[in-house]
Amino acid sequence: MKTMKETLKKVCYEIDFSGVIFVKREADVIFQLTAGYSNRADKRANLINTKFGIASGCKLFTAIGICQLVEKGMLSFDTKLKDCLHISFPYFHEDITIHHLLTHTSGIPDYFDEAVMDDYADLWKERPTYHMNSLTDFLPMFQKNQMMYKPGEKFHYNNAGFIVLGLIIEQHTGLAFTDYIESNVFARCGMADSGYFSLDHLPSNTAYGYIDHKDGTWRTNFFSIPIKGGADGGAFITAQDMMKCWEGLLDYKLLSKKYTNILLTPHVTVKNEQHYGYGIWISKKNGDIFKYYVIGYDPGVSFHSSFYPGLGIKAVIPSNKSSGPYEIIKSIEDNLIINK
Repeated sequence: MKTMKETLKKVCYEIDFSGVIFVKREADVIFQLTAGYSNRADKRANLINTKFGIASGCKLFTAIGICQLVEKGMLSFDTKLKDCLHISFPYFHEDITIHHLLTHTSGIPDYFDEAVMDDYADLWKERPTYHMNSLTDFLPMFQKNQMMYKPGEKFHYNNAGFIVLGLIIEQHTGLAFTDYIESNVFARCGMADSGYFSLDHLPSNTAYGYIDHKDGTWRTNFFSIPIKGGADGGAFITAQDMMKCWEGLLDYKLLSKKYTNILLTPHVTVKNEQHYGYGIWISKKNGDIFKYYVIGYDPGVSFHSSFYPGLGIKAVIPSNKSSGPYEIIKSIEDNLIINK
């Protein structure tokens, strides 16, 4: 019978995985593996401490930031958008709340509607990515558009909603969003190697994101995603740092027990036993919570990180290709978790 290591190595080979696999049970590392290159041109290998973009995986950080402001009494989850952000949205419904934005149920127009558009890179064919340096740079892409549906009517994944949440953090703290998260989330957890790095000034040991073409050629993703990440995606982490984030969250270093539990509550049902909390996906099996997880996909970026509360297992899989972590996490669940 194959060991977990043999099984995952086989999967990595079959899908040509590029990235890191890092798995812990409680405090013990039970599996780690690296594959592929952080820099293909120079054949520089991915390391266990290589920094990777995680796209929408960092919506969790934004949600934590908002929950911190609620815990301090600066906001409530029922606070209406019109009462907490001094930016005009002429066609937005007046009943939109913080809760709606956190749970993708606000109904506001999205600048990238994943149900309509397939390729995020298409957004930047006429709007240069190097113009996207701050959250306000996204406003012209959705600020004056019509609502998609009434607040609370349904779940519809929405990137613009998290841009708005980031703007709320900036207004109520007086800090740039990225500075706030780096100081109040990353620093509290000891995530010393993570940050919102600009693509034209990446620090050492950072993986370039690669877009592969059918003819075997490739290119970097530098002109396919915003030059700097923000409230809806684009942070860079190491696998070890993301593990510290899970541990910091679960050990109440980021929020009190009360607000941690609120963040992890299944607030809205997406489909069957798939739910969404605040900035985090939640899967149930037979009515019980099976896993909490965050995912992210951009051109040249893919990411999956999960916590399985019944087993104390946490997994982090960042990749500098557009796919791969889903197959890895499925193999981990099939071989290590579901059958145990």
